Amino acid sequence: MGKRRACVLVLVHLAVLAHVAHWKLGGTTLTPVEPSEAMQTLELGWINAGFVLFALAIVLTLVVGRFFCGWVCHLVAYQDLCAWLLARVGLKPRPVRSRLLVWVPLGAAVYMFAWPSIARALAGEASPSWIARFTTDDLWATFPGPGIAVLTLVVDGFLIVWLLGAKGFCTYGCPYGAVFGAVERVAPGRIRVTDACSGCGQCTAHCTSNVRVHEEVARHRQVVDPGCMKCLDCVSVCPEDALYFGFGAKNEKKPSSAKPKRVYDFTWGEELFGAAVFALTLASMRGLYELVPFLLAIGVSVIAAAVPVAAWRALRSREFAFQTLALRRGGRVTGAGVGAASCALAGFAFVGHSGFVQWHELAGERVLVAAGEMRGPERTERIVEAREHLELAARIGLTTSPSLELQLASILREQNDLDGAWRHFERAHELSPKRTSPLLGLASLAIARRELDRAEPLLVEVLALDPNDATAQAWLERVRAELGR
Repeated sequence: MGKRRACVLVLVHLAVLAHVAHWKLGGTTLTPVEPSEAMQTLELGWINAGFVLFALAIVLTLVVGRFFCGWVCHLVAYQDLCAWLLARVGLKPRPVRSRLLVWVPLGAAVYMFAWPSIARALAGEASPSWIARFTTDDLWATFPGPGIAVLTLVVDGFLIVWLLGAKGFCTYGCPYGAVFGAVERVAPGRIRVTDACSGCGQCTAHCTSNVRVHEEVARHRQVVDPGCMKCLDCVSVCPEDALYFGFGAKNEKKPSSAKPKRVYDFTWGEELFGAAVFALTLASMRGLYELVPFLLAIGVSVIAAAVPVAAWRALRSREFAFQTLALRRGGRVTGAGVGAASCALAGFAFVGHSGFVQWHELAGERVLVAAGEMRGPERTERIVEAREHLELAARIGLTTSPSLELQLASILREQNDLDGAWRHFERAHELSPKRTSPLLGLASLAIARRELDRAEPLLVEVLALDPNDATAQAWLERVRAELGR
């Protein structure tokens, strides 16, 4: 990484810290300047700072290519830092090349930015009205807690680089990169070459985006690979000063020879098996306990897709190494192999357990929704079935989610177990203190028990969180009237 780009990325992080400090000191600040916030714009109609940033970045990419990725993205900074640290100890992970996993970013982009509109259209719902929302009093509302945030950076910024090569998350996980990569194809701004090029390959050796720079410029007189993030590392290391960033037509020179055949690391059978593992892992991890964010789930799932393929090859080979780890030597499993196998087994045990919990929670939720349209004995039976699923998920899970606790509370309230319902509403409030539904649930139980002195502060707390909650306002007026206040 060049010094100038490193300085720019440091400044980006300082700007993030300044944003957080402004929020902490003032209580209100600009909405998160993060492309993921564009989901709120497309789904809810809220025009925010994140949407503006994403739109401007797309326009910028249309002109100069993926400079935003190389010079602004914090995850690129962490991945490059990981690659630099590994190089300092003599390790340079080889980029893993897959036919199918490379489509994950596009699928993630469609899910995040297109699917909400598609689902709304299929349901026959009207598009939301556009509303400007550029300030917030809860900057961290759409982000995970500190622990999960750090884990996301470790997995998507470091672990994936060690296992899948430089820019591993950019290649196999980033939905924003999929959008920028598509736009990059028409950008006139590219890395270009002069006749001074000697074809030494130093550019390719130093490219952290896994672009075959020397081959690209030899065939096209420019880099046309949409994976190029305009880091300019290739420009800075060229011994002939033959590379530069400039503007012009996309293909100034037609290739004079056939395009080199792309070499992949997996057979088609391994690709399909890895894709199946990816899908199952993503289903198990996405939203687990309402803690695991989408991008962390993607990072874990991409890594999980490669692990069983490596394990299968290790079992069939006398000599096998994955990246820098020799897993088998002379037909025997090495110490590194034992450690890797132990980590893999523990990881897949966790994923399997998580999938089991998620399945029962989802099954309970579906049965509970279906019961809402039923009456009489059939409804009672479905409520009991839903409770069995949800209680099993709560019992075997490593923790529970606010939604699970709320569903159990609603079931127990209907079954007239008010003490049990109270416990679950309290637990939901502990897990999500800023959510109003647990407090409303507790208030409803207090009113049902005629404990109006207990209900009043709960409703006041709801209105402190959401002053526009009409239900809480009506209940509070009624409670205070009965209390004579």
